[in-house]
Amino acid sequence: MPHSTHPLLSHRPFTEKGKIVSAREAVALIRDGDAVATGGFVGIGFAEALAVALEERFLETGEPRDLTLMYAAGQGDGGNRGLNHLGHEGLVTKVIGGHWGLVPALQRLALAGRIQAWNLPQGVISHLFRDIAAGKPGTLSRVGLGTFVDPRLDGGRLNAVTTEALVERVTLGGEELLFYRGQPLQVALLRGTTADTLGNVSMEREALILEALAIATAVHNAGGVVIVQVERLAERGTLHPKDVKIPGILVDCVVVCEDPAHHWQTFRTAYNAAYSGEIRAPMAAPEPLPLSARKIIARRAAFELRPNGVVNLGIGMPEGVGAVASEERLLEHLTLTAEPGVIGGLPAGGLDFGAATNTQAIIDQPAQFDFYDGGGLDIAFLGMAQVDATGNVNVSRFGARLAGAGGFINISQNARRVVFMGTFVAAQETLAIVDGALRLPEGGQPKFVAEVEHRTFSGALAAADGKPVRYVTERAVFDLTPEGLTLTEIAPGVDLERDVLALMAFTPRMPEPPRPMDARIFREVPMGLAEELLDRPLAQRFSLDEEEGILFINFEHLRVASRADIDAIEQEVERRLAPLGRRVQAIVNYDHFRIDDALLGPYTEMVRGLEQRFYSRVTRYTTSGFMRKKLGHALEARAVSPHIYESAEEARHHLKG
Repeated sequence: MPHSTHPLLSHRPFTEKGKIVSAREAVALIRDGDAVATGGFVGIGFAEALAVALEERFLETGEPRDLTLMYAAGQGDGGNRGLNHLGHEGLVTKVIGGHWGLVPALQRLALAGRIQAWNLPQGVISHLFRDIAAGKPGTLSRVGLGTFVDPRLDGGRLNAVTTEALVERVTLGGEELLFYRGQPLQVALLRGTTADTLGNVSMEREALILEALAIATAVHNAGGVVIVQVERLAERGTLHPKDVKIPGILVDCVVVCEDPAHHWQTFRTAYNAAYSGEIRAPMAAPEPLPLSARKIIARRAAFELRPNGVVNLGIGMPEGVGAVASEERLLEHLTLTAEPGVIGGLPAGGLDFGAATNTQAIIDQPAQFDFYDGGGLDIAFLGMAQVDATGNVNVSRFGARLAGAGGFINISQNARRVVFMGTFVAAQETLAIVDGALRLPEGGQPKFVAEVEHRTFSGALAAADGKPVRYVTERAVFDLTPEGLTLTEIAPGVDLERDVLALMAFTPRMPEPPRPMDARIFREVPMGLAEELLDRPLAQRFSLDEEEGILFINFEHLRVASRADIDAIEQEVERRLAPLGRRVQAIVNYDHFRIDDALLGPYTEMVRGLEQRFYSRVTRYTTSGFMRKKLGHALEARAVSPHIYESAEEARHHLKG
């Protein structure tokens, strides 16, 4: 990609300490017509001091003018902070953004046709920064097909004055794809924690890494100016090389933030060491949600969770799934993630959204979307504002409100399973629960419409791919089929005609009468979901490798509570091994296994009988020292080898030995 160096940086590379400038000096390098890229997620990683200085310069001098602004995630507080500082007519003339809901100042300009405006998927823009950095012409992706980003619909354009095509539909190797065109970027406004005098930047107190490196590289390689806001300075050579997230060779200006209020960790929290991974905080269980429409929806959605699943929770209504999972003691069996790069822990909400407490890892945003786009998510829980008969969902634009898609298109299109969540109608909640049945108010703005105003999710595309998609409300549940939306469940106390069908602009498919939603959802007490979801059918706990002659038995989370349970285990082993006519080796997983003390004798007697009849050698393992001791003593009393290993690797090794 041809480029020339920024004319005001003719002396680059700067000498040591020459990169340290004030915010006003830094933004003075921005020229009329420059393309500016900003990093941030809500308030995390956003260079607030630089945005304030840029706004002040424009209001005082009328310069710079006609900027193009490009950003991936929403960066604002829904009020005056973040990219709202740039919401002045004349300051920006083009905006390419992934999410618009937090920047009402830019929204107003877009809706009034005062600027050219595009909404592209957050993950695509994140990848586009990386591809621009590498000198590629743009980004090829399946993400966006069948949605408002598709050129056959709006091509991501948000108003009539926006005519330039940034998205092109192409066919490559017989596959239909979207090509998102790249463009040179002249200015980067980024943020870190510490910079040395050479401009190397670390992020030890930041909650996210985001796409700072990709943006800095893209701007540097186009001959632009890279400006980074930090909290503090360090001498050269004092930052550990692995801690440097933006190398100094890419950085032109370092601005030490003078006002701590302009360098909060998030737009709600000044600093939380658990968000940045510097400490692991005690995990206090959140207070149970009150029994309301939100909790009813979250409870029904939580039935879709699976042990060991990798999960994305969207902002708003889907956050309730995390609260329900906590109440039901399921969190330890899940890995929650959020699109800006957090893996594990407990994601935060509100203006802290994007951060997480006690994460397993914090990776950069382009890498997280590599994982998402490649199908890494087992399930995603997302909101819904409008739904139509073919299963299309709108969360991006309705009426005079422009929310934008954010990461919704990437996530909903590529997660293996999707659950959309929302109230059945848009209305203030006045429902009541009487004797476990709903009492619903009349009316409300319909959400199930003839055709969505903005297509953020393509039902037809998902159905053609065979993706499991479910739509959960407080009074009804729908599934996506190739023929469209099918009504599968209704809540107790709900009148099908009056409370559901009469409030829909279309008639859903009902090949069978809708079954009642689980009655536990509508009671004050916990539902016992952990026991249900962790209780795998016994037949699924046995796996025989006939070639190696090894029977794998997975008793993880199994509870043996009766003689019938013992008999069932014996019968399942007999069913699988008796027809072989030969002995096999066995490995048994006893992690989180539970057995009543009164049943230890009969259980181990059954185990001894199986060993005598079917096994040539057995190894067992569990991470629980208590269970190793308890079960080991009982086995020894039956003249069965009492040794139980601590890991599957040890058990396998000793089985072969």
